[in-house]
Amino acid sequence: MARIKPQALLLQSKKKKGPTRISLTTIITCNLVVILIVLSFVAAYRHWSQRSKNEMNGFQNFEDVEAFGDLKKFDLPSYAILNTSKGLIAVELYKDASPEIVDKFLDLCQKGYFKGMLFHRVVKNFVIQGGDPQKHGAAEDWTLRGKPHSQLALSTKHEAFMLGTSKSKRDTQGFELFITTAPIPDLNEKLIVFGRVLKGEDVVQEIEEVDTDEHFRPKSPIGIISITLKREL
Repeated sequence: MARIKPQALLLQSKKKKGPTRISLTTIITCNLVVILIVLSFVAAYRHWSQRSKNEMNGFQNFEDVEAFGDLKKFDLPSYAILNTSKGLIAVELYKDASPEIVDKFLDLCQKGYFKGMLFHRVVKNFVIQGGDPQKHGAAEDWTLRGKPHSQLALSTKHEAFMLGTSKSKRDTQGFELFITTAPIPDLNEKLIVFGRVLKGEDVVQEIEEVDTDEHFRPKSPIGIISITLKREL
């Protein structure tokens, strides 16, 4: 085997190519591609994030309704959550059947009228009532007339766990709030129903069971802490 001379080895080593160098143009191009990909991901994230936020806003709670100003008819919430000292009571509002009463109820909610309102009369197997405790209460009036319930015609409209207000005081500044605890006989001329309890019947029953005096006034204060309005439950 012929020996390769040192000079030939030197020439062969010179002919070997070194590592290929990456041009500056290639580096800049790759960086631009990476930046464009990152920007695309950021734009897509912002788009979906904003879309989710908009969808959530469509179902926002009206917990602090004072900040919303006047509510448009198509934006009116359909539900109210009564946060009482015994627990939560969720009610559906009859916007179509009793629009004027519901409007007044929502307006009073905006003004904070119901915050701290006491249930000042609790009649077992009848109603719990909130409103002005200084005035003669409708619940007491209906009960103290002495007419037995069995002698009154039952109305399918006034079932248990209905939300209503007194017709006699609908044009005054005040607002009496009633939740029936049993089917109420023949109160079509006295009570306007504008909602019904969907959740929290056990809370209503717990309020109904509190100790009262001879005038149906609870011996311990019990009432509404706040009301939250919602479009959906």
